[in-house]
Amino acid sequence: MKKNKTNNPSHIVLTSHPPRDGKVPKINWGAKTGEERGPLIASMADHAASNVIGAYAGAYSVYRAVAVATGSLDPLHVPDLTNTTPVEKIGPYEQWFEEDKIVSLDPWGHLAGDMFEDERKKGLDVRPTIAITKAHINMPEIHEAIAKGRLKPDGVILKENGDVRVTKAAIDPVWYLPGMARRFDIKESDLRRSLFENSGGMFPELVTRPDLKVFLPPIGGHTVYFFGDMSKLTGPDSKVACRVHDECNGSDVFGSDICTCRPYLCHGIEICIDMAQKGGCGLVVYNRKEGRALGEVTKFLVYNARKRQEGGDRADKYFERTECVAGVQDMRFQQLMPDVFHWLGIKKIDRFASMSDMKYNALASQGIEIGERLEIPPELIPADASVEMEAKKAAGYFAQTEVKTKDALENVKGRPLDE
Repeated sequence: MKKNKTNNPSHIVLTSHPPRDGKVPKINWGAKTGEERGPLIASMADHAASNVIGAYAGAYSVYRAVAVATGSLDPLHVPDLTNTTPVEKIGPYEQWFEEDKIVSLDPWGHLAGDMFEDERKKGLDVRPTIAITKAHINMPEIHEAIAKGRLKPDGVILKENGDVRVTKAAIDPVWYLPGMARRFDIKESDLRRSLFENSGGMFPELVTRPDLKVFLPPIGGHTVYFFGDMSKLTGPDSKVACRVHDECNGSDVFGSDICTCRPYLCHGIEICIDMAQKGGCGLVVYNRKEGRALGEVTKFLVYNARKRQEGGDRADKYFERTECVAGVQDMRFQQLMPDVFHWLGIKKIDRFASMSDMKYNALASQGIEIGERLEIPPELIPADASVEMEAKKAAGYFAQTEVKTKDALENVKGRPLDE
């Protein structure tokens, strides 16, 4: 008989119904202070004490469960947050105080450790959902830009050895369900039911606990890289360069030449360094949405289908092959993407390294002004990515060059796609 390695209590506490004592703090989303908004509690030790649906750490919460099951982690462990406070000050900004302005992250998430210290001392499991630290990055493409004279080391932002000083923030997703539903123009009840049914019934509180309005989904979040003085992100005279990038592991990490993802990411970083050296600030928002949020398995299946179809990989069939496999072309929903900019208090972007109309329209619809739009330089496009680029241009992507493939223009004009 296998031994129980955990310290879990012998009984299981279901959270399908509200606790009888009513002592769980209420959440006032969009309040003007963190104290008035209240702490978000996804209690690991006492689920009846939670005032949100889900668990801390997003996609990694499942690994935590395995660690508890194997006895590697005490289920009652509460993190010691000494010296974990953010290395830079962010907010509060006026965007935090509008209920529907930020719906997919907690704007107070980086301040939770200090702000709710008293609640933590009382035994409430309040944890940050955002962390901010300092770092250096060093990439071969930066060395190439230095060698070709596009970038020059200044010893502060960009060092002679290619190191770039950055501040970076990790953000776990926090969904305010009423605001999410309004953002997508659907009923909250329909959203909650779909989340419940299409996650295998993982979170019954979505349909049994309408009093719980906040959901911590088990998905990846964002990493934000800041270049230069972060105080230059806001203000009428501030200059901001930005790249919004959706994860592409094959290209970003392993350098696959079938798409433009890593080249465009590096191009965006170069633009951010340049802006920071000129006294502004650069910003790269890296979203964990692999394969247009369809997943990497689906993405690789589509690659095979594209290459093996009659006539080979073709721009006029680019979108169709994805939809044949996945049933949809894209599931990233850029409507949620501007929330990061509202968290940072940003109202305008001076140089935007993206050809995507979906990203541009999402930002513009949320009142964020965009100045110059920058397409990827032709010399940075890998040979095998030419089909993708032609299809994107034909679909309405911003570009100063014309679409070369007439068939692509005829077959995909107006179809949604995003890099």
